[in-house]
This record gives sequence, C-alpha cells and structure tokens, in this order.
Amino acid sequence: MIKKIRKKLRTPLQLMINDSRSLGLILMACTVLSLVFSNTTFGAGYIRFWDMEIHLPVLHLPHSILHWINDGLMAVFFFLVGMEIKRELLEGELRDMRRALLPIFAAVGGMLIPALLYNLFNKGTAYAHGWGIPMATDIAFSLGIASLLGKRVPVSLKIFLTALAIIDDLGAIAMIAMFYGGAVDWIMLAGSLVVLAAIILLARRHSPFWIRMLLSLVLWYMVFNSGIHATVAGVMFAFTIPMKELHHLEHKLHVPVNFIILPVFALANTAILLPTDIAGALGNTLNYGILAGLVIGKPLGIVLFSYLLVRMKWGALPENVNWTQLLGVGLLAGIGFTMSIFIATLAFNEPEPRDIAKIAVLLASLISMVLGAITLSLVPASRRL
Repeated sequence: MIKKIRKKLRTPLQLMINDSRSLGLILMACTVLSLVFSNTTFGAGYIRFWDMEIHLPVLHLPHSILHWINDGLMAVFFFLVGMEIKRELLEGELRDMRRALLPIFAAVGGMLIPALLYNLFNKGTAYAHGWGIPMATDIAFSLGIASLLGKRVPVSLKIFLTALAIIDDLGAIAMIAMFYGGAVDWIMLAGSLVVLAAIILLARRHSPFWIRMLLSLVLWYMVFNSGIHATVAGVMFAFTIPMKELHHLEHKLHVPVNFIILPVFALANTAILLPTDIAGALGNTLNYGILAGLVIGKPLGIVLFSYLLVRMKWGALPENVNWTQLLGVGLLAGIGFTMSIFIATLAFNEPEPRDIAKIAVLLASLISMVLGAITLSLVPASRRL
C-alpha cells in the first residue's frame, strides 16, 4: 500500500532522474557506434547519408537529413524542454524564489565563466563565434552519471543539478535565439508572433490540441525562415500549453524524444571522420577553449557563484550536501554533449572547425564525467546520504 502511494506521489522531475541512467548509456553507445562506423571502410558512405540532400519544390525547408534532424526533430526536443521549464517555474523547484536562487546563481556562473575562458583563448580568432559551446550542460548525461553513483549523490543534490541544468537550457535557448540565427526576416518573425498569439488564444478557449499542433507547424516554418533558429519555435509552443495538459504531453513525449530523437541526433552529429593526426588537429585554441570552458569553467563558475550566494546569506546549500559534493556536481555539469554539440553545429558552417568542436566537446564531456564521478566518490562514507 505504501509503495503504491509513493509511486503516485513521484513527480515528473523524479521520473526524469530515475530514467536518466538508461538514456545516458544509450547516448554514449550511439556516440561510440557512430564514431567507430564513421572511421571504417564504410565511413564515407555513412557520413554522406546524413548529408544527403532533400529538395522540396517551392517551400524553403531543411535541405539535408542532418538539417531535418537538427532543425526539425530537435524542435520537438526543445518543445519537451520548454514544457519542463514551464512546469518547474510554476510548480517545481523554481517556483519558490528563495529556493531557486542557488541553482539560478550557479547556472549563471556556470554559463559566464566558461564563455569567458573560451574567449581568453579565441578572442579575435576565426573561432570567436563558438563562445556559446562550453556554456551548455547535458541533463541526460549529467543526471545519468549522478544516478549511477547511487547513494553517493543525495536526492537533494540531484534536484539541484536538474534545476541548474533546466536554467542552463533556458539560457542556451535565449542565446541560440539572439546570437546563433541568421539575418532576421522581420515579416516572417512578425507572422510567427501572430501565429503564436492565435495559439495562445485557442489554448485559453480550450480548443482541441490537434488544431494548435497544426498551427505549431506553421509557427515552426515561419521561425525557421525568420532567421531565428527553428528549435526556438518548440519552446514558444511549449509555453502556450495549459498546465492541465503539461503532465500528459510530457509523459507522451518522454519515450520518443529521449529514446528515439536524441539517439538519432547523437548518431547523426557524431558521424565524424577523425583526423589521422588527431593530436595535431586538436592542438588549437578552439579545442583548448572548449576544454577549459567545460572542464574548468563549469565547476569554477557553479561553485564560485554558489559560494558568493551562501556567503551573502541569500541562500543555502541543498539539504545534506557539502562543498565537495557541489564541486562534483559542478564537474558533472561540464558534460555538454547534446546542447554543446548542437550549438557547435550553429556556430561553425565549415566542416573542419565544426568537427574539431564536436570532438573537443566529447573529450571535455568524458573528462568531466570521470572527474565528477571520482570527486563524488571521495565523499566520506559518513557524509553519503
């Protein structure tokens, strides 16, 4: 009886925490598989497959399989992320400003310091536009590693990490909208706002979801052609969803997004032909900036900004959490993966810097994963809760 009650009381946040282990392992497997296959005798054909051109007459739409994944399928991923952000702001950990201050400050520090470190290496170079790459945290991977560590990571710390990563996603979405689009087509942008207003009006009048979903496709098309990245349309649509529909839609999209869309994204975006002299290829400021941003900047920003908040007595560490554990979580936040790779595809049009950036993200994520796990494992047994 008690178990049934507990099961009913589990929040979507807790469900995400529990499911993240399998998702992280699947994404890791897809990455390894794609990298290995790309560097076999069949690699050239495999890479060409993702770049295969798809031209549709009249309509201006994504022109390759890779672009359909990054502009189309990832809009669905951002739709789910947008709903999670809305739920957390209205019902979850972020609804109480005092409780939300610590993850907000930590997330801001975890975005600013990596960007600053990246700029130290790349200001004035051809890679300067990639400053947003090390700012992102991958929720699935970071929570997956935290969950694999079991009781070494208290639930309160996992909730803190989730809240931090959600705020991080919100920052990444704003950054993509403002800095990683093309030239703005103001007519298309105005049209997208009109469609968005119509969706909001229909939602308030409790119109059937399928009608609003059809309009969301129009919204996506207009945003795609407005110069703002198309995935932002997913977030815009998410914020129009009434609270009573959120729970159902989140659970309905959980499996297709996390176990179909994200693995496909991982396969397509890690189809990289590794250079023969990989050490030489990575011996540049682009790689150094990403490594410094994710491996050093993330934990430094998160711990420093958290310390300042606690020192000013505007907030407190999560229950049963010490500074070593916070450092460990800060290191895990350096696992950029999905969002960092996604931003890398937006920052660079040329294949060479884009592939170097992706390899650097994978390397930095691996280092952050190992260092985070080691740090959290060092917490004395008496402090493990």
